[in-house]
Amino acid sequence: MGSSFMRRLKYYGIGFGLGLVFVFFFFQNRGCSWLPGNRVKNTILTRMMVVSDETAQAFEAKGISKEDAITALNDGDVIFGESDKNNDSKVYVIEHEGNKFLYTLPFESFITEVKLGGNAKQTQTSEDGMGTIWRFPADKDLVYLDSSLILKCQLDQLQIKDAKAVLKKIKASGKVDFASTDLSVRPKPEHFIVFTHDSITVSAKTIWYKDKLEVLSFEFPSEVKCP
Repeated sequence: MGSSFMRRLKYYGIGFGLGLVFVFFFFQNRGCSWLPGNRVKNTILTRMMVVSDETAQAFEAKGISKEDAITALNDGDVIFGESDKNNDSKVYVIEHEGNKFLYTLPFESFITEVKLGGNAKQTQTSEDGMGTIWRFPADKDLVYLDSSLILKCQLDQLQIKDAKAVLKKIKASGKVDFASTDLSVRPKPEHFIVFTHDSITVSAKTIWYKDKLEVLSFEFPSEVKCP
């Protein structure tokens, strides 16, 4: 009986080993969400990817596109030794096809800012200028509207009917206002997203709540002040 058990255990070990080889070499780790590198990339993919105007120009000068920055999250390698992973706000280095991309993960924030090269430990999310949104998480209900009377009044003034309409506006023309955003606010950083609506500029004050972009209030030109 003992030899029979050992034989089965041996065959199980051989099969398990072959399975690992198949996953690693044929799928290139893409299906292994439990691997440290893939866990990092999956975390980044839950955020809105943003690029500053300055970085966008650096990308263009080197012939690197936003598709390259997104592809790196699927096929690139996380360089843990060069990443800044020991603080609440982290910066991960991912290498793909000779390029090193830095992705910031501000504490309790719904954005990840992508940068090109540099020292991760000396890198932080931008504090001025504007950021273009290069990628949204795959969630058609990404935006959640606060239930306050002020927000309801503002939505009525803007004639925006629901959260899906807000998300559509943000996807069409939204930019992150780094200068107005405050990552130091606790328990949740406050971000400002600017978008165009009926030829006026609207700024949405937002936080990240339960994997949703929660809109707390709007700022826009208006003669009527909401309570």
